[in-house]
Amino acid sequence: MDFAVYITTNPNRKVLYTGTTNALSRRVVEHYLEKGKPETFAGKNYCYNLVYYDVFPTMMEAIVAEKRIKGKSRKWKEALISEFNPEWKFLNKEVVGEWPPRKILEDPYFQKYLEKK
Repeated sequence: MDFAVYITTNPNRKVLYTGTTNALSRRVVEHYLEKGKPETFAGKNYCYNLVYYDVFPTMMEAIVAEKRIKGKSRKWKEALISEFNPEWKFLNKEVVGEWPPRKILEDPYFQKYLEKK
């Protein structure tokens, strides 16, 4: 299992969201499914486009990295993203395997996830 810290952004790259997960591809799809929903920051701001991630051996290390990133300025975060992903390319297809997600939504996990929403 890979533990990751990640940053997503909205389609026009104006809003950044930082989070951690134990399943990056699953989490990216969840953000996509939550787009436009006002209950969450990422949802209401359409932050479902992955632009940065880093993988760690433990969740504790990922959480420490998340807290470090969240404590930094927007300018610092932009530099971090640009170093990792100079073109700010959306990495969803690279991580999920398809984009937009279609086939993956047939997975029983996402079937249950969609039923809850």
